[in-house]
Amino acid sequence: MLEQVPRRRTPASLGANNPMYERYIACGNGVGREGGVDMETAGIRDTSSTASSVHVFLGKGGVGKTTCSAATALHLAESGETSLAISTDPTPSLSHIFQIEGAHREREVRPGLFLTELGLQDVRSMWDEKFGREVYSIFSSFVDIDYGAFVQFVTSVLPGLNEEFMVDYIRRLALEARYRHLVWDTAPLGQTLALLGMPSILAEHLRTAPRIYSHLRTAENRKESMMETIRRWQQLAAECMEFLRRDVVFSMVTIPEALAVDQLDNVVDELRRYGLEIRLLIINNVVRVTDSPFLAQKAQQQRSHLERLRERFGSLSMVEIPLFPQEVYGVERLRAVGRLLWSQPP
Repeated sequence: MLEQVPRRRTPASLGANNPMYERYIACGNGVGREGGVDMETAGIRDTSSTASSVHVFLGKGGVGKTTCSAATALHLAESGETSLAISTDPTPSLSHIFQIEGAHREREVRPGLFLTELGLQDVRSMWDEKFGREVYSIFSSFVDIDYGAFVQFVTSVLPGLNEEFMVDYIRRLALEARYRHLVWDTAPLGQTLALLGMPSILAEHLRTAPRIYSHLRTAENRKESMMETIRRWQQLAAECMEFLRRDVVFSMVTIPEALAVDQLDNVVDELRRYGLEIRLLIINNVVRVTDSPFLAQKAQQQRSHLERLRERFGSLSMVEIPLFPQEVYGVERLRAVGRLLWSQPP
């Protein structure tokens, strides 16, 4: 039975059925009034795979990644396909956008829709489970440090560790296939690019590690144990990078403003450097209703940016989401955004 989730109250006057709000919805998105991109075209639905499909939303802070992630996960769940929305943002807001309170670890917040928010403590637990005791048993033979402090130290300073275990957590969830879809709301773009590249950086660190650890003044059997741990760690880093390249669908969320558009080329090039390709470009906060001098001027400023985006990224699937008069939070408003994003009705 679905748990009764505590919810924050939303004034009725701000609901998605508000006539002003519906007027903005009716403006459509430049692709179609009742839906945007086909999910199979965007790679969301992959009927050939038995594992969970994994969809990642990337973007600068404040462009609407969480809105798009939450709306997509809700849309899929209401289509009858179980979905887990995952946040790896250090300041997660999925729970806020769904207006729920309490713990959020694979928690069912709507029928078929689950929510997880991962933090540093979760990553430490994952590392501890896989490698912690083995590595500690070796280092504690020549370093006087208690186990808790050791785990905190290693997970704070080793390059790429936090990021790798977040990727590995999602990779293992996909293989378990307990959910049909995993929708990943990432950290702001700079941190996410670091996350995507860290498995390969960690792999490079581990490649040279045996030369260092083999000279440790400790028993030979402990050296062998450390070498085996490093080999397993190297394998994990390689599997994480292959998972990102092969099994994850990336969507970029942006807004039609000069700085965001100027940075997009570099971001796409950086992703390609890691062998990662964007499948869908979502342009958020597009002014469609120009019933005030302010909105009319803003729409005029956006025109050139929209033209640049369409010209530069015309080969991608693309969808435009209108600027709404109120914040998008709560199920009704997320449902409306889902209708604009995806062409298939729930």
